[in-house]
Amino acid sequence: MNTRWIFGLAGCVALVSACVTINVYFPAAAAEQAADQFIDGVWGSETRRREGDAPRTGDGTEGAFAPPARGAAAFAAIGNFLLPAAHAQPADFDISSPAIRRIEASMQARHRELEPYYASGAVGLNRDGLVEIRDANAVPLAERNNVRRLVADENTDRNNLYREIAVANDNPQWESRIREVFARRWIERARSGWYYRDGDGNWQQK
Repeated sequence: MNTRWIFGLAGCVALVSACVTINVYFPAAAAEQAADQFIDGVWGSETRRREGDAPRTGDGTEGAFAPPARGAAAFAAIGNFLLPAAHAQPADFDISSPAIRRIEASMQARHRELEPYYASGAVGLNRDGLVEIRDANAVPLAERNNVRRLVADENTDRNNLYREIAVANDNPQWESRIREVFARRWIERARSGWYYRDGDGNWQQK
């Protein structure tokens, strides 16, 4: 057997084996779909939807080594045996745990109170996946303490949400990635007239 082919094949096996070991990838597309589903559940079916805004994901890493033609069949067989294990992550993204459902119900109930303040511009969305008071002067004095409470309670639920989703998907280290996805999707799906902070931290109106 050609020595060069043997070493090349061994190197490929090692590379594919490494992929099997470390490829616990973050399923960005599935996370975005789950975020949209959750947001629609909280904000209701009137949430504005955009078509064609699904994220583009990477194609994976292509190996640079090409085996000789006579070894192609064996090479392909090894790849077909090992690669499914590397890509065995489920296509869906779990947002159905009891803890997540409790948070969703809490946020649904609170949204009925928060929605007028989104519409008036008193409360807006920030880039951390949270909400904040944008203009206290847009809130009648008698309501300001209640708005502060609503914002604080909403942010508590949102912080807990990102952590619980990561836990439900058996990857606590995904929490920051999940927050990033939700932060983007809250803004993308916000209704016309609502305010959000842009990448520079400035308030913009949709």
